[in-house]
Amino acid sequence: MMNSTPQQVKNPASSLKSRFISRFLGALTKINAEDPISSYSPTRIFQRYRRIKVASNKSMAYSVRSRRIWSRAMLSRFRSRRSAFSGRRSSIKITNCGEAMDVCNLLDETAHYIKCLTTQVQVMRKIVDFYHLSK
Repeated sequence: MMNSTPQQVKNPASSLKSRFISRFLGALTKINAEDPISSYSPTRIFQRYRRIKVASNKSMAYSVRSRRIWSRAMLSRFRSRRSAFSGRRSSIKITNCGEAMDVCNLLDETAHYIKCLTTQVQVMRKIVDFYHLSK
């Protein structure tokens, strides 16, 4: 017999978005606290841009957790960067996840990754809109 009480169905997109927002805003706060904008030299702007980009990608990968192959690969890449002794890119080796995929799973992974990228863009647009409205 079916349960007569209505069940709440969580919207997976909104929970992904809320997990991403929480992590990304925390990362942005940390970036701003560690390195407030005091100099607008091209080098400093580029360094800040890279930190924000990495924070965004890392926040999304942690929000998805290890449920997707692309997020596992990205998390592995971040972990290997953290454990590398030198900052040189050549010392970082990204290995194959060892998971073979058929075309259907590949398309599913691709669609999910595109959905996550769309979520990132939506959140960043809202942050920019909020920032410009508060000025």
